[in-house]
Amino acid sequence: MSGTIPAEQTHRAQLQQIIVGLTDGVIMLGPDRTIAWANEAALAMHGAHSLKDLGGTVAGYRAAFTLRYRSRQRLAASDYPMHRLLAGEAFNELVVEVVPSGEANGGGRHWVHRARGLVLRDQAGGRDCLVLILEDLTEQYDAEERFERAFGANPAPAIIVRLTDMRYVKVNQGFLELTGHSRGAVIGRSIHEIDVLHGATHRETAIRHLHAGTTIPQMEACLKLADGSERFVIVAGQPIEVGHADCMLFSFADLHARKRAEDTLRHSEARFSLAFRMAPGPMAIMALDGLRLLDVNDAFTAATGWRREEVIGRGEAELELWGSGDARAEVGKLVTHTGSFRGLDVELRTRDGGYKDYLLSAETVTIHDQPCLLTVMVDITERKRTEVELLAAVEAVMHDTSWFGHRIVEKLTTITRTRTSPKAARELAALTPKVREVLDLVAAGHPDDAIASRLGISRNTVRNHLAVIYRTLDVHRRSDVVIWARETGLPASRKPVQNRQNSKQPTRRLVHE
Repeated sequence: MSGTIPAEQTHRAQLQQIIVGLTDGVIMLGPDRTIAWANEAALAMHGAHSLKDLGGTVAGYRAAFTLRYRSRQRLAASDYPMHRLLAGEAFNELVVEVVPSGEANGGGRHWVHRARGLVLRDQAGGRDCLVLILEDLTEQYDAEERFERAFGANPAPAIIVRLTDMRYVKVNQGFLELTGHSRGAVIGRSIHEIDVLHGATHRETAIRHLHAGTTIPQMEACLKLADGSERFVIVAGQPIEVGHADCMLFSFADLHARKRAEDTLRHSEARFSLAFRMAPGPMAIMALDGLRLLDVNDAFTAATGWRREEVIGRGEAELELWGSGDARAEVGKLVTHTGSFRGLDVELRTRDGGYKDYLLSAETVTIHDQPCLLTVMVDITERKRTEVELLAAVEAVMHDTSWFGHRIVEKLTTITRTRTSPKAARELAALTPKVREVLDLVAAGHPDDAIASRLGISRNTVRNHLAVIYRTLDVHRRSDVVIWARETGLPASRKPVQNRQNSKQPTRRLVHE
């Protein structure tokens, strides 16, 4: 009958109406090697608007688009999905990358298709319709490619194990450099052969999370290297999906540098502790805020009579270790201005209330992130006594030089003379009246007790004034001050207080010599 539509054309029209709204792309090929029809999804998967943009024919399609495997290898003409369909071959799960031929060198548009080929046959067994079904995997593969690039470029060592068989499927360069393994020696190996949880602090917990496919919290472990040695690391695991397979991503942080620094610090602290304990002079570590005692050495307990447990945690002011508040104020001022000081003359108060002469030096240090003051003391009690006795003898001799010839007096002066600073005369004018009074009395030979009594001040104040005099005159001994004063011509109107040992007998021995 004229005007009657053949049954096969009706069937094709109905098929097209059914598949036109599918999200999968569908392309139908004609027996004459033309592209007979394509739905909107198939056109969009090629960046096309019409069949003409697809090339119109199978040969035109091959000229318009370059197809590559995921390995970047180009497909041969006979391997193109359309050619395989024309050869009557049905296929599944063929994944190809589609790139416009003009952009095949990279940097342009591309799509990833999962292709299936269907050969529909008529009742007689002949080929009725050739259908190419395309699934767009572009976003999925782009995401995977971004992950691959990030995974490979990440400097942190990482490795991925597949949970179904516990074998490694990916490894980055950071892990290879850390362990010394080659990529081929890792991929395909089981987690039992390369145990990344060896020596983990919570190994059983980690293994339980691994088999459950849940996050493995950070913990320390000991990673075995290719050469048989071991490396301390922090390991953590994060479940991920790679290629539709459940996996675990292990990442690592190298603890080698930190462990080495900790060992160095521990050895340094051990050496410091030993030196601190064995030091012959009294030493103390104080918190800078409030001068609270944190530790003392054995020489400190021997010098003061305090047991270590009696002073730890107590403030220097509470114990009055340095006598009156004058010395404490001087320490605070020096630490604030310079952070350290050397040779401050103090009286160390003992547990029974007695005093000893000491030179105090201190340095600010940081111990366990706490600002501290490390103090060292040197006992000068005997030296002070000797200086007083020597000063008394010199004073006795210098009061009456008629017993000596000119040459002997000159030698005596030479023996006791010290080298003074060129600026001493100018700096002397800057001394306060109180300090000048102390200087006059020292030059006259008075001991500290007598000076304190005469001026109505404490012994510590006398010592602090002496420290100022020492710094100003650039001298280091009391006898140097006396000689400097006499050479400078300071008046010495006050007579020295005689020491019981300051008799004429030493003078006679000196004259005899």
